[in-house]
Amino acid sequence: MALIVKTSQLPNAGKGLFTTTPIKKGEQVIEYEGEIIDWAEYEKRVLEDKDGYLFFINKKRCIDAFATPQHKARYANDAAGLSRVKGLKNNCKYEVKKNKCYIVAEKNIKANEEIFVTYTKEYWDCIRYNIKNKLYKTK
Repeated sequence: MALIVKTSQLPNAGKGLFTTTPIKKGEQVIEYEGEIIDWAEYEKRVLEDKDGYLFFINKKRCIDAFATPQHKARYANDAAGLSRVKGLKNNCKYEVKKNKCYIVAEKNIKANEEIFVTYTKEYWDCIRYNIKNKLYKTK
């Protein structure tokens, strides 16, 4: 399958991940790759405003894609996030297998569709809290 990065269909989301070929339900779309760090290192990066692309597996293993824009999985957005578009819904989920993270299709996805993956309620609660308390910069 071929994946490309271009402007997301979601307002203010920046770039998004799109497939150029159909993907079947249950198919592994892409591995979420980046630098492997621990939680303590990630907390340091937050203070330096060098965060935003973390996948937490456990306190000793986090995947940080902030400094690795070549890894396309980081561009998959959450259709249930802050800026929603009627008719757009998440079509994928994250799965962890053997300390690796994958984006997996939850339904059949047509060619040229955007890949949307659930970030979790906890993630969005944290973002909303940070916005409310002006700890998060919106673009």
